[in-house]
Parts: sequence; C-alpha cells; structure tokens
Amino acid sequence: MKFSESWLRTFVNPALSSAELSQLLTMAGLEVEEEEPVAPAFSQVVVAQVLAVEKHANADRLNVCQVQVGEGAPVQIVCGAPNVAAGLKVPCALPGAKLPGDFKIKVAKVRGVESSGMLCSAKELGLAEESSGLLVLPEDAPVGESIRRYLDLDDTLFTLKLTPNRADCLSLTGVAREVSALTGVAAVYPEVTPVAVGGTVTRNVQLGAGDACPLYFGRVIRGVNAKAATPEWMRRRLERSDIRPVSAIVDITNYVLLELGQPLHAFDNGLLQGDIQVRWGQAGDRLTLLNGQEIAPKADELVIADQSGPLALAGIMGGTASGISLETQELFLESAFFDPHAIAGRARRYSFSSDASHRFERGVDFGGCARAMERASQLILEICGGEAGPLVQAQTALPHRHPVRLRTARVGKILGVPFISERIGELLSRLGLSFQREGDNFLVTPPTFRFDIEVEEDLIEEVVRVHGYNEIPARPPKAAMTMLPWSEDQRPVQRLRQILADAGYQEVINFAFVEAAWEADFAQNDSPIRLANPIASQMGVMRTSLIGGLVSTLNNNLKRKQERVRVFETGRCFWRQEGGSPVPGFAQPWKLGGLAYGPAAPEQWGQSHRLVDFFDLKGDLEALLQPAVARFEKAQHPALHPGRAAALSVAGQTIGVIGELHPRWVQKYGLPHAPVVFELDLHALLQGRLPRFEELSRFPAVVRDLAVVVDQSLAFQTLLDGLKAAHPPLVKDIQLFDVYTGKGVEEGKKSLALRIVMQDTQKTLQDVEVDAAVTALVQILERQFAAKLRV
Repeated sequence: MKFSESWLRTFVNPALSSAELSQLLTMAGLEVEEEEPVAPAFSQVVVAQVLAVEKHANADRLNVCQVQVGEGAPVQIVCGAPNVAAGLKVPCALPGAKLPGDFKIKVAKVRGVESSGMLCSAKELGLAEESSGLLVLPEDAPVGESIRRYLDLDDTLFTLKLTPNRADCLSLTGVAREVSALTGVAAVYPEVTPVAVGGTVTRNVQLGAGDACPLYFGRVIRGVNAKAATPEWMRRRLERSDIRPVSAIVDITNYVLLELGQPLHAFDNGLLQGDIQVRWGQAGDRLTLLNGQEIAPKADELVIADQSGPLALAGIMGGTASGISLETQELFLESAFFDPHAIAGRARRYSFSSDASHRFERGVDFGGCARAMERASQLILEICGGEAGPLVQAQTALPHRHPVRLRTARVGKILGVPFISERIGELLSRLGLSFQREGDNFLVTPPTFRFDIEVEEDLIEEVVRVHGYNEIPARPPKAAMTMLPWSEDQRPVQRLRQILADAGYQEVINFAFVEAAWEADFAQNDSPIRLANPIASQMGVMRTSLIGGLVSTLNNNLKRKQERVRVFETGRCFWRQEGGSPVPGFAQPWKLGGLAYGPAAPEQWGQSHRLVDFFDLKGDLEALLQPAVARFEKAQHPALHPGRAAALSVAGQTIGVIGELHPRWVQKYGLPHAPVVFELDLHALLQGRLPRFEELSRFPAVVRDLAVVVDQSLAFQTLLDGLKAAHPPLVKDIQLFDVYTGKGVEEGKKSLALRIVMQDTQKTLQDVEVDAAVTALVQILERQFAAKLRV
C-alpha cells in the first residue's frame, strides 16, 4: 500500500514529523517499508510562461525564449527542448538555483547569447528517470509561484508492508482511522451523500453464487463524457500511489479504491445484454480479460455475466467485451462484496494479481459498498457529467460478526501489567469498536471492516497496539513453571540435533517445495504432489525425500569454495497415501537426512588426507542411535550407489538408508566426487529404549584373534548375526578388524580377521576354557558358513 503523506494529512493531521509518523505506524503493526521524498532537493525553481520563441542565430537546435518568471520584466533564456513554444507554462530554474546532482544555475552565454536561467524537464528536476522535453504545466498554473509548492513536491511517499490480516488498512480511510486511534486526533473523512437521481434506467441484478456474493450494488449513469480530463489533483494522488492514470472514469474507480478500500468496476452499459448475473463459471464460458489474457472460467471461479456470457472475473478483473472506452456514453457501475474464500488464489491461477483481488481475498468492508458507490457516482457526475439512475441493491445473508468477550484481568495477565477497565474502554472506543460493559469486562462487536478480530487475544493485541508497546515496562517474566519429566523411552529431537552438531554437522532448513527432477532422480517419483500455485517454477512439487535439498545445499557450498561439508536436516516429506492423516489421501512422515562430503577430518599436518566414506557416516549413525544397536544390510535405492548403499534397521524395523550418491547423479549435478548421505525415519529415532543395567565383571577379559576364509559374497553382518544367534559360551563381543583377498586366499574367497572378546563375571578364565570357547566358535563358523580357519 503506497500513498502520499499530504493525502493522508487531509484525513488526519497529527503534530508529528514524517519520521515520527512513520515510526508510529510501524510500532502499531503497520510497517512502513519505505519512506521516500516525492522529489529530490532543489531550490529557486518557479512556474514560468514562455512569451516568445526565436531560433538561435548560431545553433540550429537552440531557441532564444522570452520568459515571464514573476512580476518583473521578462528574462531571456536559451533552450534546446524540442517542445518549447510560446504560451507554454513550464518550470524555470532562476540564476542561483540548485538542481539535483549539485547542478547550479547562473547567468551565462550560450553560443554568444546570454541566458538568465534554465527551462526544466521532469528529469532535470528529478521527477522522472526519462523525459523527452520540457515539463508542461496546466494553463492555470500561477506564474512566479514556487514549483515545489505548486506541485506539492514537499511531500513524502509511504509504502506500508501490511500483514494479510490488516486488509482494513489498504485504503487512506483505513490508515487515517489507525492514525486517529493512535494519536487521539479526530479524523475527517470525505463527505459522501447520495447523488440526485435524474433517470429511471436500471439493470436488474441476479445473485446466483450463494455466500460467495451476498451483496451487490449497481447503477446506470447516462450521458457521461468519457473523454473528460482527470483533474490534476487526482492524477497526482494516483501517480504517487503507483497507479497509472488511464481515463477519467477508470481513474475515478481507482481513486475510490485507494480512498475507501472498496474495489469498483465500470461496464459500458451499451454493450450489456439483459440482467447482470453473479454466478460460478460454466462449461463453455470464455472471457478475454483487460490484460489481454483469454481464459475459460472454472466452476469454482466467480464471474459477472449477462445473457451473452461472462463479462468479468468477479472481484479480480473486467473483460474487454464490456470495458469502458473513450466512446462510452452510458456506464453501469458495480460495487459489491465478494467472500474472500471465493476470490483467494484465483488470480494467481492465471499468473497475475490485481488491486481488486489483493483486497477481496483479504476481506473488504461490506458495510462500505454503498458509500463507495455514492462517492464514485459523485465524482463521475462532477468530472464527466451525466445523469445517475436509481441505485439497484441485491442482497442475501451477509456475514455475521460474533461478539468477542474481553476480560480486564486477562488483559493484565497476557501483557504482564495491570490495566484498568476505563483505559481499555477508551482504547476500544478510539479503535471504533462498539462494546457493552459487563462489570470490568467487555462484550465487543467487531466492525464490518475488521475481519481479523475473532478471539479475545485479538482484542488484547488491539489494546496494547494503541496503548503503545513502548509503554509496557520491561520486567522479568513471571509465570508458573512446572517441571515435567521427559519419558525415558522417548528421545527429544533436540538431543539428536545436538549429537549431530557435536559430530561436526550443521543444521540446514530447505524448502519442502522442490524441483520435479529431484523427485524423479532421488526418489523415482514420476507422480509427485504438484502445487497449484508454486512460488517459483523450479519449486513446483512437494518433496518425498530430503536428499535433493541436501545435494542442492552441497552445491551452494561448493560454489563458495567450501571443500568440507557436513549438513543435516529434519523436516516433513509428503506422500500420496489412502487414508492418510491428518490430511486424507496424504502422509507426512518426519525425516532426518544428512550429507557428508570432502575430507574425513579437518586439515591437520600430522594426519593424512582421506575422503569421507560410507564407514565414517556409518559410525556417526551408530553413535546417534546409542544405546540401540543398528543393523546394516545391502540395499538398493534410486539415489544411492548400487554397490555402496545399505538399509539401516533397529530391532528388526527398517528405519532408513545410507550410502554414496549414485554416480549418475554425481555427474548430473556437477559434483567433483560423491558425497555420502543418509535418510532416516525421525519418528522411529525418537522411540528410545530404556537402558538395562548389567554388572561389570571384576575379572579380566581375554582376547583372541582368528582369521577365517569364507565366500567372497558373504556379508560380515550375516556372519555376525549367525554367531550371536548360536550364543557361543563366554563370548562378549566380536569385532572385524581386517578383510584380506589375494595371495594365499583362493579366488572367490576372502579372509575375515575377527577379534573375540571373552569374559566371565564369576571368575578368571583359564586357558583350557578359552580354548574350548574358541573351538566352539570355529565349529559354528564351519557348520553354518563353511568357513575355514586360516593359519
């Protein structure tokens, strides 16, 4: 929302500077995103009239002008502008003037002819980036008056960054209402009275969309002059609000939009056929919008139509077939209320937005529709002439504003400081909120322009906004804190984050909206959940895996010369699933993903350089899962290397995958070498396991190493599972510390070096017991895996 300060001050004029007014609005929740002067600093530039123009004797492109700059005698000025002509009124910089760019004007000779000033273009005054000639002023501009005063250039432009809930401030009336409430200065609004009705021509209106459009005003105005000029004061206010003047009728509807916040639309009544219908789109409907776009309105899109078909996309944009032109002599003016749910997102389907849709999808004051109609009618009759017909009103059930109870004690509890009920009542009154007193409490009925007030906390926010956040004293918070024990069989996600951070990983947060190519590459998902209105073309689908975002994060780091990257992310993924919850048809599992790339350890003089590998990440995950024991089994995954990937399971439940990125994706995404990634079910990770106490043996452990030759295809995990299932006596732990193939081991075989840890909790083991335990272990290996002891 952009507007000029001078326009706002015609409504309410507090004794505040521009900077103070900006700060006041920002602290009240209406953030002033930008504050800029209308024009840069310059001085001694006045309205001047060109009396005579003669060609310069020594230059083909220069003219010698006689110029009246005030009450004294005319002055001579040399000018090269192509549009200079006798009779024009233009800005003139007098000798001594300072123009933007530190440009000073003085009396000088130009090709031998004295020039006592400079006639100015809009660009030279800093009012436009480009201009093709002098800035031509209206014929009634007073000669000699300061151009800054005449054009109201000592003005400031405010750009408000409003949150979606404050649609009531998308107008000068709304902002003025806020300033009045914040300062206590009474606001004066434009006087609007019903226009005199001079004709009987009307057009019936049929409401056929239920609650989507419960209120519609229409009026025929005949005999208008569509070629009438828009007044300069109106053009100026529109331009300073970043709205380009088009024609008088269109400018008036835009002006009322800014002034009152009610979008209007004018149809050429001569092009309409039959009654006006407000209905949903139907099969076969076609409409060419004013922006040139041809659309086929859908069944959930509201249209304004007549018997020939759609005329406008309701609340969004009109159509070319019924649009106002300079030949229009009779118009039909519309002022209506459209439910926000019927407008929201419809314009974005067609990749555009409009001032009308921006307001209607947030909520427009249905109590102001008639006022806006009369205000626009008033201005049209004043500027374009004509004769207004009767006001046509079609209405069904309007939205009901439910009262909200506000407790004085609750205000004090939420804000941390006591408030008396009289002060609360004063603040509510300043906000224009009607209420009934119930002792120290209030029953507040929100006005029709405040769609955002629904619960007690909304009213408390209004109270503190107007009271002033800076008026709340800074005190330590006082609250009843109850310590709740964390269940021992649950692990907080923050604990998992801390473990990974301690291992050198950094947490990242990526968008849940991703490229469709990522889904195809990393999840083999050719039918992802597509967004109806993506925020960017490359973010058009919902992710089913975190891996794509992590690879993108890696690429961003590599572009910034980061050679060692460790990142992890927690977030939801999105799957199609019958009977999903809480959204039917979809599942939203919570995942933990991680990626490691580059050197296994930070560079250090006493340590050799080695790239991170599968086993480094495997160790990180084993530490993350403690005290649970993880099992890793060879697996296939579309994102991972077919020979360097594993499924990870705990207590027989598969909870994720780990492995090197597939060489195909390493090449496609331009990575120097493969990162190692993992993706786990976070919900499963949070299911902790109660630790089981086991007394430590007071007797020493005995370690024996042995090497066995097995088939090349046998995984150590399979061998380990078989040994544990056989429960060999005295064995506490079995570790693999070497794998060997080559000389001395036949082809198709490999040698596994195992470290066997044996211990008894009751006594010191004797050699004969240890030998018996090792023999039993070897027999299990021979029997189950055809292993041979290597000597």
